[in-house]
Amino acid sequence: MIDVKNASNNGMNCLNGSYPLTLCATKKENENMKQEFEGFDFTNFWDDNYYARKEYISDAPTDELIADVEKELGYKLPASYIWLMKQHNGGIPFNTCFPTDSPTNWAEDHIAITGIYGIGREKDYSLCGEIGSQFMIDEWGYPEIGVAICDCPSAGHDMIFLDYRECGPFGEPKVVHIDQESDFKITTLAENFEDFIRGLENAEKYEE
Repeated sequence: MIDVKNASNNGMNCLNGSYPLTLCATKKENENMKQEFEGFDFTNFWDDNYYARKEYISDAPTDELIADVEKELGYKLPASYIWLMKQHNGGIPFNTCFPTDSPTNWAEDHIAITGIYGIGREKDYSLCGEIGSQFMIDEWGYPEIGVAICDCPSAGHDMIFLDYRECGPFGEPKVVHIDQESDFKITTLAENFEDFIRGLENAEKYEE
């Protein structure tokens, strides 16, 4: 996890639970808040099949649950991620591929995800679930750079993380791919979670 020994007093209050991380945005961040996913059509985004409902999808998270999960993880979750999870808490999208400029263990020009972790503990594939973010760090050895948000078809051998190394635990993280089979090589996918979701493509595009 990111070293926060030199964090500001406000930051330390966020981490020790004096008040929720969701309230820890700066005044400037509050002033610059925008409509999340403006203009994006989610009508056919989610594939709510049996497996998705069983393993990923939970009820919409309450503000109390969000704050509790953020405290447990030690990171402020992106506003766009929270917004999306309040609409549909975890699941499997129809578009599961994201283009890359360099090859990974999955393909020469893209990565693939299986599902998106929801906010909670109820489902195995949720942020704090049995196969959640901390499990992948503790049991699989993934680097402590942030929060695992998507699993991949490789069954643990690559993952999608929110990367807080540059922004700190209260900033806007990038979205990265981590390749366990290549000594945990980190590849940046998107500057933020919203760009990642907007950039997902259907697997048919990559079929030969």
